[in-house]
This record gives sequence, C-alpha cells and structure tokens, in this order.
Amino acid sequence: MTTPSESSKLSEEEKTIFQSKVFNDPIHGHLELHPLLIKIIDTKQFQRLRFIKQLGGAYFVYPGASHNRFEHSIGVAHLAGELARALKTRQPELEITDEDILCVQIAGLCHDLGHGPFSHLYDGTFIKKQRPGFMRKHEKASTEMFDYLVKDNDLEKEMKDWKLDLTKDLIFIKEMINGPLNAEAAQDEEIKDMMDPEKRETPWPYEGRGKEKSFLYEIVSNKRNGIDVDKFDYFARDCHHLGMKNNFDYRRFIHFARVCEVKGEKQICVRDKEADNIYNMFHTRYYLHKRAYQHKVTKIIETMMTDAFVKADKHIKIEGSKEEYTLSTAMQDMEAYTKLTDCVFERILYPTSNELKEAEKTLGSNPEHLVSEQNPSSSSNELKEAGQILKRIISRDLYRFVGEIPTNEDVTNAWKEELKKPLPLELKPEDFVDLVFALDYGMKDKNPVDHLHFYTKENPDKAVKLPKEKVSQLLPTNFSEKIIRFYCKKTDEKSLKAAKDHFDRWYKNHQEVRDEL
Repeated sequence: MTTPSESSKLSEEEKTIFQSKVFNDPIHGHLELHPLLIKIIDTKQFQRLRFIKQLGGAYFVYPGASHNRFEHSIGVAHLAGELARALKTRQPELEITDEDILCVQIAGLCHDLGHGPFSHLYDGTFIKKQRPGFMRKHEKASTEMFDYLVKDNDLEKEMKDWKLDLTKDLIFIKEMINGPLNAEAAQDEEIKDMMDPEKRETPWPYEGRGKEKSFLYEIVSNKRNGIDVDKFDYFARDCHHLGMKNNFDYRRFIHFARVCEVKGEKQICVRDKEADNIYNMFHTRYYLHKRAYQHKVTKIIETMMTDAFVKADKHIKIEGSKEEYTLSTAMQDMEAYTKLTDCVFERILYPTSNELKEAEKTLGSNPEHLVSEQNPSSSSNELKEAGQILKRIISRDLYRFVGEIPTNEDVTNAWKEELKKPLPLELKPEDFVDLVFALDYGMKDKNPVDHLHFYTKENPDKAVKLPKEKVSQLLPTNFSEKIIRFYCKKTDEKSLKAAKDHFDRWYKNHQEVRDEL
C-alpha cells in the first residue's frame, strides 16, 4: 500500500481517498474509513475484538446476539467521524481540524480494546469476585492496549505522516476513552462528571485539547449526560441482533446537534423539538437492560461462567512479555491480554491432558490441599469442576430461579442471616445465589436530560434547559429501580421446591417484621 510519504505529490484529500477502505456494515451501510484507521484495524490487538462477544452471556439466551466488539468499534469510529464532520460543516467558527476528527475517530475505534472475555463479564463480574481490591475498568485497559498497539506495530511514523502530534494527540485520544489522565483529576467527582457548570467552577482537567474544544470530549464517551456515539451504535446494533425495536433515531441527533456556550464552556446541544427523541434513547437503554443485558437467564449464565472462571483461574496460563499470567492477572500485561479472548470458554470446557497434568503437579506441590474424605476438593478437581459448570450451561442445566424482589431496600444481608439457620433437604448456604440489579437511565436516580442543553430555532446559539414537564406529562418521575433475584444451584425437583418454599416463607416473615417497625 502506498504511504503518505510515497504519494507526496497527491493532495491530503487525494491521499485519504486513495488509501481509504469501504466496509459494508449491516447497521450503517457502506462506510469509508481513514487509512490510519485501517492500519489500526489490521493489528493483532484490534483483530482480537473479533473473538469477544458484545453481549457476553446473552448469546446463550438470544441466538442472534452473536456480534462482537470488532464491528461495534468500527461503527463507533464511523459515527464519531460523522458527528465531528457535521459540527465542522455546520459551525466553521469552531475551528475543528482534520486532525481533531481523526483523533476522535481513533478514540471511537479503540475505546473497547480493553474488554476481556465476554466483555463486561470479565472486568465487571469475574475480576471483582476474584480480585476484590483490584480496581481497573476496561476503559483504563483500553488506553494501555492502545499504547501497546501503537508501539508494537510501529505506528508512530504513520501518525506523524498524517500530521498527528505524538504527544498532544495521543494524550487527547486516551482522554476521550478514559477521561483525564491525571490521577487526582480523574478521581475528583466534580471533574469526573465533566464539571457541571451549574454547580461550580472547576479547573480544566484535560491536556490534549483546551477548554475551547471541550465539546470534542462529548462525542465518544460523554461523561456529562451519557449521550454519545458509543451508545448510538450499540443501541442500534444490539437491537438489530436481539430482534428488538430501537426507538431512538441517532441520525436526527447528528442532524440537529449544535455546539453552544454554557458559562464559558462549549457543549453539544440539540434542538428543543428533539427532546422526545432523547427520552426515547434513554428508555431504549432501560429496555435493553431489562430485556437482554439483565435478563434473568442471561445473568445466571454469566454467574455460572464466573464461577467456572474462578475455579479455573490459576490453571489458565498465558505467556506474557516477561512471565506467565493467569486468567485474572493477564490484564496486567498487554502482550498476555492480547491472547485472552472468549476462546477461554472452550479451553476450560475441554482441557488438554497436559493442562490436567499441570493441575495435578500444582496439587502435588501443595500437600495441605491433598484429596481426602474430609477435603474432596483439589487443584485438579477445580479445573474439572470448572469444566462441569460450563457443560451445565451447554446442556441447559442452569441454576434455577427461586424468586425476585423489586425494591430499593437491600435485603441481601437479611437473606444471608437466614441462610445461617438450618435449611431444608440438606440445602447449604452455598447452594443459593443472590444478584442485585440496578435499572436506570444511566445516571442512577438522576434524569440525564437535566444535564443536556437545548437550543431553539429562533435562537440557535443560546443554550437553554428544557424541563421535562414542557416535553410531556407522560414522562417518568423516577429514573431508577432495584431488583434482587435469588437462584438455587441445585436443580432436582425436591431441592428446588424446598428452596422456593423456604424463600417465600422468609420473605413473607421479613415483610411482616418490616411492617411492624
């Protein structure tokens, strides 16, 4: 392929057209990507996303949910460019450069590089359970993987050829993915919420771009109100593959988006008549969580997968840059993490004889864990047990649903106390699983539209708030709810009936005691 330096006689526009590639996407149709984006796509670090399911365990519930982070990331890069170019065309006074647009697209393309096996299951469930004190979100891992991708594939020269600043622009890209790189700034809640000007003045925490281009930080990952092209793509893509209706029209948002100044800071605003469309977006989010992401079977399958991953953790060895890593430590080394995908499911399900022998060696080196009648568990058994859990998923022998409590009251501690008492039919506390789910519009109990400004046809440069009462009297008054679900690992009829009866009696007694207080 001809490089920019080799085709120096061509204009920048001609070089871009000459080296771009066209993708036929089922959601966005034919989309054309910049040559530098193609260079990033054609790396092992990005190609890894082909093997990470977008919706984790939901694929075991919805057969159409077979899409991966790979195509979602390409879609986000495309939409990031569409929104940035629309703002540039509509408002040339913003002085959006081609380099700004390219950086925004790279951030969109690379924002999910840090996801582990089965997406949020890995960092949101497995890592939390296996390494409770280890705090690292996938966004942080994405910036680390991006650094590794650039270095490992010698992309610095390519970036320079396309007039990117290897200091300022690389920082800008990573800030769009993960927020401020300064640790103190990133931890400041006021700054973390993108410095709501309605509250108080806060220092500008970003280094890649100044405050005059603050709106660029709202395109890929909007910390202010959650309205960004990442959601535009996954709402449309997930609904398509799940067979559900998407009531949000992102094309209208892009068409009516405009940058206005709000107390010295430039924010992306939208026409007042688009308020209904925005509420549809957040309701779509709620709907997807309730129907798919937090589906009671989806979550129990992901819980079973997590149980299997925990048991198999130390037996999954992944070669890194300097040493071997396990399933839970691979994200500390990007070379090892590049090799970690959904394929780990089959690796646990069908361990090789060598892996079982290695597990036995681990057992032999730890005599305190020797198998006995009193201690039937062992390292080798752990690997086999992990495989058995995954076989239960394959054969649909899942943990069974016992009951559900839609409430904002946290009753999990009361339930754990109940499990300490004698249980029927040889049931044990470890036979029960309780899962807490929060369903909301993306900002817990807050209305995210309160953090969005609008403009009117008569005054397109003035940002205004639009109270929901002026939009419709039928909009929600509450923006969050909590659901606690209870499951039993035993699936035989007698045990399941005993578990359900015990749960029903306990909850009835709990309600009576609560009502008396």
